[in-house]
Amino acid sequence: MELRAGQVAVVTGAASGIGWAMVRRFAAEGLRVVLADVEEDALAKAVAAVRETGAEVLGQLTDVGEPDSVTALAEAAYTAYGAVHVLCNNAGVGSGAEGRMWEHDPRDWQWAFAVNVWGVFHGVQAFVPRMLAAGQPGHVVNTSSTDGGVAPLPSASVYAVTKAAVVTMTESLYAHLRAESAPIGASVLFPGPHMLRTGLWESHRNRPARYAKSRPRRTPYRTLAQWEAAMREAGHEVEFTPVEQVAELVVDGIRADRFWLLPASERSDAQIRARAQSMLDRANPAYLERFVLDRGEEHR
Repeated sequence: MELRAGQVAVVTGAASGIGWAMVRRFAAEGLRVVLADVEEDALAKAVAAVRETGAEVLGQLTDVGEPDSVTALAEAAYTAYGAVHVLCNNAGVGSGAEGRMWEHDPRDWQWAFAVNVWGVFHGVQAFVPRMLAAGQPGHVVNTSSTDGGVAPLPSASVYAVTKAAVVTMTESLYAHLRAESAPIGASVLFPGPHMLRTGLWESHRNRPARYAKSRPRRTPYRTLAQWEAAMREAGHEVEFTPVEQVAELVVDGIRADRFWLLPASERSDAQIRARAQSMLDRANPAYLERFVLDRGEEHR
């Protein structure tokens, strides 16, 4: 798909992290950008910042876990601009689950699925039919994670499961769009290859009351800075991928109609090969036995 000035991009989770980097990158290409986020103050600041650059921008307070909220986002976008060419279903949360999988609070699963999985589907259902009806070139980017889509991360099982679901959902979307001979592409995004400085570790700040934990936490929430300090103290090297690099990957992928938006990484490639070989060999997943799992908070 050719990206041109005047086209319209919608980004969820747009007021921070990867979403905010996408917004700035699209605006730099001359696209009109619709920012959707659940944080009202952060959204207002992001909209103002983009507007100061001279770009056309619209902000819409959106809870992607609620279908009516995403429908309202689509209505706002089409009312304002009459079309949507790029849709980035990017909003996501970490579950904040504790302990072994069987010890998890079910509401951790419910909240993570509401945002990370249902949020993507709500975006697809609210926008893709209109994009198809317009008959114009378009593209849908769904944000997954190497933690679930490339290699499972047992220390973040809830998050990893939701992100694995996003991969299969996007594969299905790609196949359905091709079956319709639609001029709309689909991509699944794996940010990385290293850690990213985003607000995912503080996801609990936006946790709705309807998904409140049913019992008190045993351990305090851990920030990214605390995790990084603990890793370095243990002698582990910690590298970060700039979110701007991820946004560049997205723009390049849309232009090339590339499905797998997966940065080159020897580590990721090795994980993919190990998992695939285990399946082909019908062997037990030895690649999972290297994980040291404590009983504290999950890493996502």
